[in-house]
Amino acid sequence: MRNLKLLITYDGTDFSGWQRQPDRRTVQQVLEEAIGRLTGVEPPTNASGRTDAGVHALGQVVHFYTISAHPPAVFVKALNAMLPPDVRVLGAWEMPQSFHATLDAKSKMYRYVLDNGPVADPFRLRYSDHVYLPLNVEAMNRAAQALAGRHDFHSFETNWPNRTSSVRTIYRIEVVRLGELVHIEVEADGFLYNMVRAITGTLVQVGIGRWPEGRVAEALQSEDRRAAGPTAPPQGLFLVRVTYPSDR
Repeated sequence: MRNLKLLITYDGTDFSGWQRQPDRRTVQQVLEEAIGRLTGVEPPTNASGRTDAGVHALGQVVHFYTISAHPPAVFVKALNAMLPPDVRVLGAWEMPQSFHATLDAKSKMYRYVLDNGPVADPFRLRYSDHVYLPLNVEAMNRAAQALAGRHDFHSFETNWPNRTSSVRTIYRIEVVRLGELVHIEVEADGFLYNMVRAITGTLVQVGIGRWPEGRVAEALQSEDRRAAGPTAPPQGLFLVRVTYPSDR
């Protein structure tokens, strides 16, 4: 039995998230079906994390076990020929039996994209959230630094409690402007349900001048979801990369 790791990318617009669901189109479903057509057996796949409906991935990591003798390069070519056009396999590697895409992940990095032009760009509607009021990116970035480090992120978690603990470590959080686009990038050892989208909604309140910068730290310390800002919509969120201890 071989353990194969895939690096995949997908446009989440027309998917009901990563995880299989009855009568719903999901990334896991179409990927497992494609593997089944190639190998004769649909294996259960494990991803680094379960992206929600409408959320995209630039670097999702998946692993599965197979008795197929096809080399990794054949998996890449064949799966891309079978998958729908909104999912692509970027690479495949044979891994030790112990490798687990979910449990072995050291960190993940998400990016939220805001379209901050005065008029919403129709070509960005599937991949960003439009905020027409000018955003003060410097203020947003300063306020965001209160979230760096190890904290209880209960205030930025939807439908608490979803996990045993709401404590996570943010290694890096940064807000940058690229023309009319504003990127909010967060790298952490793990994420709670809707955590990045809640952080985004909170920082936008600072960016438009509705909230003072210090309110982000106050929301964090309150451990109360009502103290933070709204949850940003899913289409602006991208899983950018997943890091493992074995990565160079």
